Amino acid sequence: MEDKGARQRTFWQIALLSAGFAILIAIGAMALYLVNVARTEAGWVVHTIEAENQISRVLLDIRRAESAARGLLLTQNPQFLAEYDRAAAEVLPAIDTLASLTIDNPTQVRNVAAFRDASAQRLRELQAYVDLVKRNDLTTAADMIRRSGPSETVNRIRDTSTAMLAEEDRLLAQRTAAADRSRSFSAILTISGAAFIVLLGGMSIFLVRRTSRERDLANQQLRETNANLEAMVDERTADLREANEEIQRFAYIVSHDLRSPLVNIMGFTSELDELRSDIFNRIASLAAPAPQPVALAGSGEQAEPELNGEDKRLAADFSEALDFIKSSIAKMDRLITAILNLTREGRRKFRPEPIDMRELLSGISATVAHQALEADAKITIETLPDLVSDRLAMEQIFSNLIDNALKYLRPGVPGRIGVSGRRKLGFAIFEVSDNGRGIDPKDHQRIFELFRRAGTQDKPGQGIGLAHVRTLVRRMGGSMHVESALDKGSTFIVTLPIKLVIKEGLES
Repeated sequence: MEDKGARQRTFWQIALLSAGFAILIAIGAMALYLVNVARTEAGWVVHTIEAENQISRVLLDIRRAESAARGLLLTQNPQFLAEYDRAAAEVLPAIDTLASLTIDNPTQVRNVAAFRDASAQRLRELQAYVDLVKRNDLTTAADMIRRSGPSETVNRIRDTSTAMLAEEDRLLAQRTAAADRSRSFSAILTISGAAFIVLLGGMSIFLVRRTSRERDLANQQLRETNANLEAMVDERTADLREANEEIQRFAYIVSHDLRSPLVNIMGFTSELDELRSDIFNRIASLAAPAPQPVALAGSGEQAEPELNGEDKRLAADFSEALDFIKSSIAKMDRLITAILNLTREGRRKFRPEPIDMRELLSGISATVAHQALEADAKITIETLPDLVSDRLAMEQIFSNLIDNALKYLRPGVPGRIGVSGRRKLGFAIFEVSDNGRGIDPKDHQRIFELFRRAGTQDKPGQGIGLAHVRTLVRRMGGSMHVESALDKGSTFIVTLPIKLVIKEGLES
């Protein structure tokens, strides 16, 4: 339940943070959009102000032209003529600029057209005054100015410019309001985003602190659990060590005590074997009428009397029974010896030392060279990782594996035995492969059991070699298994630590 609750809290924390970041991204995108909108609205405001300024400039140029024309009439000063020419020349281009600024507004397009006609008409009127002054017809020019007063053209210019300015003022108010709204929305969004960031930061700090507290609590519980587990492991290890030592002592005592009666049986069997000749000679002597001893040629010994009938069969059965008893005694003696060797090996402490594994395997290969030659087998040793381990244990492990590979080759097939190795995560993995008779997959575990053998029992052995090998491998903190199939050869895979570490109290 606690794990389920922790998973749910973790899920909601991740969901909350993900939603917060998604909202932040949305706020950022919206803020960017509003900034662009505000920039556009501000551009339109600036555009409207530029249009108003251009209208004012056109009006200013017209007034400059009018003032220069009057100044020229009154003073005939050439500077006023130059000023008039400059002002008159700038009016129509300024109107063209105004037209390009207001081309997006149909109302202003019409106003600009009327403004252009009125301004052109006014420029023609002023040009007429200037021409009279140039011809020194000052009286006519003055009379024209006095009689003209505010002309219709001036009124048209005033009315048109007033309408244009009113339209631009309307647009300016509208666009300014839109720009203000965009800025307001952007400011609100920015403030909201900042507040949300602060809120999200506070929630993140809260979640991190809560997770940190939970992690500290979990670490404390883990430390307590580890302490309890270590105590339990030490206790179980002590019990296991004691049980293992007791088993070894029991096996040693039993095998030692079994040897005494076995020696007696062997002795009495030998005496019975020696008495066999006397017993059946006596039987033959009693059964034969008036036996005549016959001296053997070239010796002083007498020939044993012949047995016949039931006595002969009885002698054969007696000899067969004695041979069976002798073979059983020999087998039991070998088994007791094997058990004693196993118990002695189980009590032996490992002595780690640097080992050149290729050199060690080459030495093992040399000791079985004659056996390999007789079996028409070739042993190949590849580059092997070096170890820091117990040399005697290594020799026992690989000697047994190579000896088994030579023992169980297929008749008539040249033997190929290979030893390879590699490193992986602090361990050395060795593979001893052959092209022998192979092992049925159902017997892959059976062959590692004590006194258990697989396949055809046509080779000598007690079924303790592989069990002893796997016991050694496990004692050194490694593992061992086999990959094999019938008539497909076998590969024994042995995994051992690169550096054997002896833990006090755990190595027995």
